[in-house]
Formats: sequence, structure tokens, C-alpha cells
Amino acid sequence: MNSTMLPHHGFGWFFSSCILLVLLKGLVVSAQVQHRVTDLHWNPATATWYGNPEGDGSDGGACGYGSLVDVRPLRARVGAVSPILFKNGEGCGACFKVRCLDKSICSRRAVTIIVTDECPGCASDGRTHFDLSGAAFGRMAVAGENGQLRNRGVLPVIYRRTPCKYPGKSISFRVNEGSTEFWLSLLVEFEDGDGDVGVNAY
Repeated sequence: MNSTMLPHHGFGWFFSSCILLVLLKGLVVSAQVQHRVTDLHWNPATATWYGNPEGDGSDGGACGYGSLVDVRPLRARVGAVSPILFKNGEGCGACFKVRCLDKSICSRRAVTIIVTDECPGCASDGRTHFDLSGAAFGRMAVAGENGQLRNRGVLPVIYRRTPCKYPGKSISFRVNEGSTEFWLSLLVEFEDGDGDVGVNAY
């Protein structure tokens, strides 16, 4: 999921609106034809958490979600990922199932998280790492052991790609603050299914 900037000089809102309609039509068609991403194989990784223990991590992030990380449909189920999954921004919006392995404290259920940020220093050697919100990290624990799990520090986990599920939504976008009649910036927020929509700048 990428932010798209559309510069216009002298044509005003009419030209902007035409380009916007073409772009949105392409996005909707792309969202409809893309296959549903499901990875049946679990892969090894590590995980940590940041922010408040029961919080949403941060309201910033390299993907541009801002304060949306703590409201539906994200509801703090978010995380930053190492560059191998972030892919220079192309990984924004992708959904993953993450599960820890210690049966004494970890739930058998995986937590589903949405990529909203990058963690460039988490795995400089090319390994896969998830830096989850405190809330998402705690959901990997069995009932009542959330705090103990967060005290473990760096945690070995397994993960796999999974389709994003946003009931009632096909694709959702936002016109970014600062857009004018000469400059239009769009952020694709939610894309049911693949999650990570890439668009080209015109």
C-alpha cells in the first residue's frame, strides 16, 4: 500500500478529478482481480513489542496510518517489520499470522497483524523480525499471561502471510492533508484480500 502524489499545474480541480477517477477505477479493478494471498507454510522469525503494554504501538509509522491504528478495523493489531517484509513500503497493509512457540505460555492461536511501520534496525542481517504493538504481542499468550510473555524480550515465533479481512470493505482510500488543486496525495488505507496495493504516480 503506497501513498500516491499527483502533481497538476494549471488544470485545476477538473483535471485532478479526471485523473482521480481513472486511478480509483484502476485500484478497484486491481483489488477485484488480485488473488487471495494465503501462505500455507510457517516460517521462522523473531518478535518484540513496543509502546504501552496494552497499546497500539505508535500513532505514527512509515505507512501513514497515523491514529487509525487504534480504531476499527485495525484495533491495535499492528506492527513494524524488518526490511525483508517492508519492501521499501510495498509491504504496507499486508497481513500476517504470528504465533509464538513456548507451549507453557503461548496460545495455540496466532495473532493476525497488519503492517503499518518499518523497523529498519531490527534485523540488519536480513532476518525476518516483527516489532508488534503491546496489544498484539500480548494476544499471543494464553489467558492471563500477557504480561509474562511481554517480559520475555526477543521471542522466537513463526509466521505466514494471510488475507486481510475487512468485512464490508473492498478498498478504502484517504485524500492526505495538504492536497490542493495543483497537488493531490492519496493513501490507500484498507484493501480486502491482498492488503498491500501498489499504485503508480502520474
